[in-house]
Amino acid sequence: MLLKRWLLGIIQTLLFYPNQRYLWCIQQENGQESEPMANHEGKHYMCFLPVEETKTMKSILPQNATNVIIESDRRIKPKEPDELLEPLKDQCLYRHEGWWSYEFCYHGKIRQVHVEGDKVIQEYVLGEYDNDATTAYHENNTSEFADDDHRVKDISKRYHVHLYTNGTVCDLTEIPRETEVRFVCSEPTVLISSIKEISSCKYVVTIQSPMLCKNPLFHQEKRTLSIHCNELPAEEEPRVTVEDDLLPKEAPISIIPDQDELHDFTAYAT
Repeated sequence: MLLKRWLLGIIQTLLFYPNQRYLWCIQQENGQESEPMANHEGKHYMCFLPVEETKTMKSILPQNATNVIIESDRRIKPKEPDELLEPLKDQCLYRHEGWWSYEFCYHGKIRQVHVEGDKVIQEYVLGEYDNDATTAYHENNTSEFADDDHRVKDISKRYHVHLYTNGTVCDLTEIPRETEVRFVCSEPTVLISSIKEISSCKYVVTIQSPMLCKNPLFHQEKRTLSIHCNELPAEEEPRVTVEDDLLPKEAPISIIPDQDELHDFTAYAT
């Protein structure tokens, strides 16, 4: 219901301001809810709200989207995440947060340091890249999840993991620090987006990685949803009460809003 009210608000706004940049077409699709509208000249329209298409492709995707299986009419064979991340080889990224500064080196070390001037006052190694632990992680995290699992639907939360172990020994736990590095599809540039200590001396570092967006398992295409408004003959005009001075002089026939306005409309549904 909230979605319907939101969409109707968009339609009314577009009727008020018909000169905004929109694409127009005349089309009606089956299964759409309709709502009567009117313009400044008293012409009446039946507007059809967009319907989310049902996806037929069966996906089995863990939140860690590496080593996933896609069952469809054709087998998708994108480049492996590690292959896409190759440009990061021998690269280091930096992030400053208050007292601490962080250095992440791909297939190297993660350091937490406090610097005063040109001098490092404190330093902790949060882990060194562990290829064996990373391989074992992916082998143990290829479980098949149900199609209705929330992690399948939210592509933005999928990530590729590298494990960094054997860091500086923790004073509290007396075991070496370790970090889970999560590479996510995010544009436009590579950077450390967050560093969190999830428990004593155990960390999660998130790296925005535009190159990972080339793998469709990590990238969600934006959808364009259409709102179609067809003019009604005079004898079919419904009764609509609207203030004439609030309506535009020209009204649209059919509306296709920009992608950024409607592609994520499901977030508003109840």
